[in-house]
Amino acid sequence: MTDVNEIDNPEALAGLRAAFERYDRGLDENDVAVLDDSFWEDARTLRYGVAENLYGHAQIAAFRASRTPTQHQSRARRLENTVITTFGRDFGVANTEYVLLANGRRGRQSQSWVRFPDGWKVVAAHVSLMQDP
Repeated sequence: MTDVNEIDNPEALAGLRAAFERYDRGLDENDVAVLDDSFWEDARTLRYGVAENLYGHAQIAAFRASRTPTQHQSRARRLENTVITTFGRDFGVANTEYVLLANGRRGRQSQSWVRFPDGWKVVAAHVSLMQDP
């Protein structure tokens, strides 16, 4: 059994960081196949977005597939203050702030990741925009 008290095991941390970076590139490029593959294919997977609550891999995939190029372009962003932490060898969290390039609005995203036999997958995600000051 994995010792969840083993925080930031170098191998686990490198694997999760690579999965997070792959997912982020998928967001930047609107690569729906990479985005779909990054989430656990299960009805219990969830993604709370800025304006939507998605339950299950199928709803998340449908949301990604329906995004128009204009919608995607309006969400171009720069990441800041990314923190990735693993607990044991098979669980980790990724948290980051982002700035929308179109208007400078700030937001946050967090993901809970689990390492399955076929790799690291997001099991829960949350995306939010901060209120304007």
